[in-house]
Amino acid sequence: MQLKQLMTEHVELIHPDTTVQEAARVMRMAHIGALPVCEGSQLRGILTERDLVARVLAEGRDPMRTTVRDVMTAELIACVEDQESAEALRVMQEQQMRHLAVVDRTGRLVGMLSLRDLARPLREEQLAGSAIRWPA
Repeated sequence: MQLKQLMTEHVELIHPDTTVQEAARVMRMAHIGALPVCEGSQLRGILTERDLVARVLAEGRDPMRTTVRDVMTAELIACVEDQESAEALRVMQEQQMRHLAVVDRTGRLVGMLSLRDLARPLREEQLAGSAIRWPA
């Protein structure tokens, strides 16, 4: 299955100069674990729950003064929307990632993919299979 069929298209974005406290609030309100970091139309990185724990909490930084730019993951790894889900899963496993930016062929952000998104077709298949079991 292609990533464009699985990804979340409507993505919350955050500016690099936003405080991590505000970023965490956005993540909580949107029930998400990662935010793409953008300046204008340029994708600059990603801020994840892991970044907040490892680079803010564990280092004792002040979330009201620390900016997203200071703690985001700038080495952005992305997949293209027409790639197959198996390839995205391989990348996520190799890089130890739970969230992946999805771009089009021009490099423009078009969505986000999570491990949960990749698992959704498997869950649906399991539910369908259990619904058609015949009694013994």
